[in-house]
Amino acid sequence: MAASEEMSSLFPIFILSVMGLFTVPWTIYRISNFTGMRKKNLNCRCSECVRAPKNQTSLSQKVWKFLTFSNVALVTSWLIIFVLFYYIKISTRESQPFDPFLILGLEASASDNDIKKAYRRLSILYHPDKNPDPEANKYFVDFIAKAYQALTDPVSRENFAKYGHPDGRQGMQMGIALPKFLLDIHGAAGGLLLIAIVGVGVLFPLMGAVWYLRQSAKYTGNYVMHQTISSYYRNMKPSLAPSKVLEVLVQAAEFVEIPVRHRDEVPLQKLFLIVRSELNLDPKNMKSEQQKFLKKRHPAFIKAELLLLAQLTREYNGIPPEMKADFDLVMNIVPRLMEELMKIALIPRTVEGHGWLRPALSIMEFSQSIVQAVPLSARKVSERAANVSADGIAPFLQLPHFDENVVKKLGRKKMRSFQELRELSKESRADLLKTAGGFSQQEVEDVEAVLDMMPNISVEVKCTTEGEEGIQEGDIVTMEAWITLQRENGLIAAHPHAPHFPQVKDELYWLLLADQLANSVWTKQRITFMDESTSIAAASKIIGESVEGTGADDTEVNKAVKEAVQRVKGGARLVMEKFQAPAEGTYKLTAFCLCDTWLGCDKKVNVTLKVAKRSRPVLRPGVSQGEGVQLLEDGIDEADEVDDDADEDYESEYSDENDEDDEEEKERIKEATANLLEKDNDSSSSSSDDEHND
Repeated sequence: MAASEEMSSLFPIFILSVMGLFTVPWTIYRISNFTGMRKKNLNCRCSECVRAPKNQTSLSQKVWKFLTFSNVALVTSWLIIFVLFYYIKISTRESQPFDPFLILGLEASASDNDIKKAYRRLSILYHPDKNPDPEANKYFVDFIAKAYQALTDPVSRENFAKYGHPDGRQGMQMGIALPKFLLDIHGAAGGLLLIAIVGVGVLFPLMGAVWYLRQSAKYTGNYVMHQTISSYYRNMKPSLAPSKVLEVLVQAAEFVEIPVRHRDEVPLQKLFLIVRSELNLDPKNMKSEQQKFLKKRHPAFIKAELLLLAQLTREYNGIPPEMKADFDLVMNIVPRLMEELMKIALIPRTVEGHGWLRPALSIMEFSQSIVQAVPLSARKVSERAANVSADGIAPFLQLPHFDENVVKKLGRKKMRSFQELRELSKESRADLLKTAGGFSQQEVEDVEAVLDMMPNISVEVKCTTEGEEGIQEGDIVTMEAWITLQRENGLIAAHPHAPHFPQVKDELYWLLLADQLANSVWTKQRITFMDESTSIAAASKIIGESVEGTGADDTEVNKAVKEAVQRVKGGARLVMEKFQAPAEGTYKLTAFCLCDTWLGCDKKVNVTLKVAKRSRPVLRPGVSQGEGVQLLEDGIDEADEVDDDADEDYESEYSDENDEDDEEEKERIKEATANLLEKDNDSSSSSSDDEHND
């Protein structure tokens, strides 16, 4: 029994060690994240954002926010560790190794007379004839008498000096890290307990793992269902207009899982009447249009579309109370659905492996409108609004205290674009807002806070062929782009001003190198300014490998890497992509840097790519002409599908303004194509003559 007690005492130590392996790193990770988040305030500080429900937390909400599963589990783990530590300390104090000098209160150099004096002194206190206490009797027999014998007997004392025990060398003991009650159970009770332990410790986790795998099999790495991706791919069009993005977005399998109850019928009809202005319906036949809209698709898609339209029109207060939870769920899903929709638009669709540009631009415009709660109709420049703003009133509406009437008043003062308002000095802008817009000082400060938060983007793009001068047909072209973000308030990473969006949204940017005439995206890259450490590591690796490839020494490589790190810390991000050079010609490309949260902050830069005729052999393995191209379903021809599905009324703020240049470019492309066909015909006819002569 004593041996089993000693072995079972290892169980607390085993549990303490296992919990420490998980709890200590977990605590360090949580503390580092908390301190990183507390360094700077990344939120907008205007009065609208401060009053927004997502930024207001009561005491009870703070308590519930802290009482998450992760926090509770972490605190519980530390409590268990402290209890185990205290228990182990007490148990080890009671089971200290046998030390006769310590028991008798002597030094290791004590003489025989000192040993006898100490024994007599303790005998008076603990001897059974002097002290009737049973505990004192047990302590005297087990410790004092044994310690006196060990120090007075020459053999015992020699064993203690050599082996640390009066009985001589002790054999090695093996322990089992199990609690004592498991070692004492016999018979049927032990078998039942073993089955229970196996069930709780093995079967339940196994069932949980099976359930998790079945659920995760429906989702991709971005937590989007595979069924949703298939639906988006089928419904994506080469010229998807911004007004059509919503119809594609709502056809997600995630929305089908949101219940549509019978009691939702009347609230949905009321919500339809609130947002019908954005549906482009015939006002003369509103009843028939309403019936047609509410019955044309799956009820879950209709519900999601109406809730998203309520977000676009800022009609959150018009949503029935019984549908507020559904609205929050829809808005929580939308950001990752928009990101996945963008990826679907950029999937290679052409023979050259290029994605589609127009749907990508439309998706970004719709994402900006959703985050800022700006109607898509506000982005159109109608004849009535042309005298108000050259780019519509949508960019103005993202500023606090702005509405259509304020924009009209500014238009009368010759303030016709959002960029002109941003370029004004703070004094001139404050004077304009006070005199023309009727703003108070607090409202002017709110506008300035948002303008200081808005990003200023600059893009530097360079296309080269490594190790060669110029670009020739079939070369692997390296696009190196630096995207720099600056704000007036000095921040780099920040959360956008979005008081009408119910969740905290991080800024996300996309860099596209595209041919607007061909509606094709040559390269694309997702960019974020929230994680500086990852960006530094990526830029250091890219620049280091690039400079090493030129044959530079370590000093030059370290210098280039150091400069790249400084640029990243200053708000720049490095993007490096490779693509195969097309046929001979001059290509007028455009580099787009698109933001999914801010209106009027996108940047585009013209890039001219000159490709010469091949005059040198291909020294590096290139990309095959059809590599990476995803075939269309059912064998449909690409050109036929593009012509059939193109939206004739496609409008985007990125469309070219000079139509004459477009026509000239198209004529140039036609002439080049005709010349190539003529050369091919000549070569084929000459080869036919040679075969005939043979």
